[in-house]
Amino acid sequence: MKNCKYRGVVVPMVTPVTEDGMLDVPAIERIIEFFAQNNVAPLLMGTTGEGNSVSASDGLLMVETAVKASKGRILIYAGLTGNCFAEQLRQAEAYTKAGADVIVATLPSYYALTDEQMYGYYKTLANSITGPLMLYNILATTHMTIPVEVVKRLADHPNIVGLKDSERDLERMQQCIAISRDREDFAYFCGWAAQSAYSLSIGGDGIVPSTGNYVPEMFNDLYRAASDGDMTTANRLQDETNEIAKIYQAGRTLGQSLTALKVMMQTKGLCEPWMLMPLTRLSAEEEQSIKSRL
Repeated sequence: MKNCKYRGVVVPMVTPVTEDGMLDVPAIERIIEFFAQNNVAPLLMGTTGEGNSVSASDGLLMVETAVKASKGRILIYAGLTGNCFAEQLRQAEAYTKAGADVIVATLPSYYALTDEQMYGYYKTLANSITGPLMLYNILATTHMTIPVEVVKRLADHPNIVGLKDSERDLERMQQCIAISRDREDFAYFCGWAAQSAYSLSIGGDGIVPSTGNYVPEMFNDLYRAASDGDMTTANRLQDETNEIAKIYQAGRTLGQSLTALKVMMQTKGLCEPWMLMPLTRLSAEEEQSIKSRL
């Protein structure tokens, strides 16, 4: 693999909250320690972290808490969502000042955007913030795709350091990895967890698996195996983590799967399965069913 600053396993971390919707700061500290011990970095306030539901003040507190708890052992990736550009700029600068290493931004998603509007949004954002910026493509929630040609143009911006791509499209993955493969200044992170091993085998720099909230050590081992060219081990771990993912994902909406993931994390003493509105906990029967499968 190439020598790139941004690489490895970045887990889209859940946002732990209390029953009344307040950030559970001790839980954030526990999860960050859990991640650091297993050599994975967090992506705060991404899709798995209910990013669109986290207030500006809580977002800053989450970054501050994670930075302090990490003690410089792992990078801190901070998610940026929303539709108001001025507010996004304020949040990005606050996160960077608080110690976030990278800002990871999805497209504003209220309006359908043209290719040039997508390019202009990211270019202006990259020009306007002091911290490094990573593109975040996720069709499932923004209902738009950042075209490969737009990614290619943005990859030349000196303040844009990579792409986190969660789209389930193998041809697109290959095309985006081709953009980044020979560049140390632009990284490709696979956000399609079920294709983690494959993405690394064809030159991807990192993976962003939500199941890493529960078994970060397995994804760290998968990444190391793929880096060493041991695809037999990497593919075995891929199959095993895919089965674990089914426990919280199968038969559930995206929102329901996130609280189910927190139920699994609860069994390790990491957090409670409370959610931010409009998402809610599962029933007691469903939670017990999940625990019985672990």
